[in-house]
Amino acid sequence: MKETSKERVEQLVDVIMKKCLWQFHSRTWDREKQNENIILKTTQILCDEPVVKETPEEKCYWVDAVWLANAYKEKFPWVTEIDKEDLKQIMRELKERLDFLLITGSLNAELTDPLY
Repeated sequence: MKETSKERVEQLVDVIMKKCLWQFHSRTWDREKQNENIILKTTQILCDEPVVKETPEEKCYWVDAVWLANAYKEKFPWVTEIDKEDLKQIMRELKERLDFLLITGSLNAELTDPLY
């Protein structure tokens, strides 16, 4: 049985929710930057594309992305078997799902507290 895109996204989300501490940054802007950069760099790694890692911040995101890409390849063989454009679409959907779960749909009031 072939998995749907939504099922695959949820598999990828599950790894992040269970294994990645970076999801717990305490500010909205931190979470937005981490989601954008880690997922972008993970996508680039999985698609054998060059990854920019010139600044300390980019290197930090890259390290998380390397771990995540390796975990995805180990747990989900389909990640390396599907067309690169399909994988990029799934990764875009993953980022959207993370943005919802960790930012816009989060009930954590600290994310938007200007005094925190």
